Amino acid sequence: MRAYVALGSNLGDSRQHLLDAIKALAGLPYTEVTARSRIYRTPPWGVTDQPDFLNAVVALETALEPHDLLSALLAIERAAGRQRNGERWGPRTLDLDLLHVADRTVNDERLTLPHPHIADRAFVLLPLHDVAPDLAIPGQGRVADLLRGVDTQGCEPLA
Repeated sequence: MRAYVALGSNLGDSRQHLLDAIKALAGLPYTEVTARSRIYRTPPWGVTDQPDFLNAVVALETALEPHDLLSALLAIERAAGRQRNGERWGPRTLDLDLLHVADRTVNDERLTLPHPHIADRAFVLLPLHDVAPDLAIPGQGRVADLLRGVDTQGCEPLA
């Protein structure tokens, strides 16, 4: 199955956190990283009094079911020092969000697919556009079209 994962960091060596996470994703069982976006510097979203983020997206080909993939993402976050202390949208060493999995829809207490805020966030859409501009997000539209509808001011590609 094709899956897309958003990566973000704004604490410590953020670039290295992203690169280490991509390596960890490539090491998951039955999983291959098939594409990687550029890394973007983006302003914080939600809680704005914090450092800028570095963001990227990877495309995976995986045999893992969505909930198993989510569990693996959370384990990678913990290994990177991520602490979920209840502060939403606060600073973090690593944030991994499962955005979309092979046109699957899931809506339960652990996971919502596609990610419900894809269409709102330039820090997701810019790197997702790098790897899948024609991807159709069920109920939301094509990535290229969604990107035209968000404010990308302050977002810049780094690599």
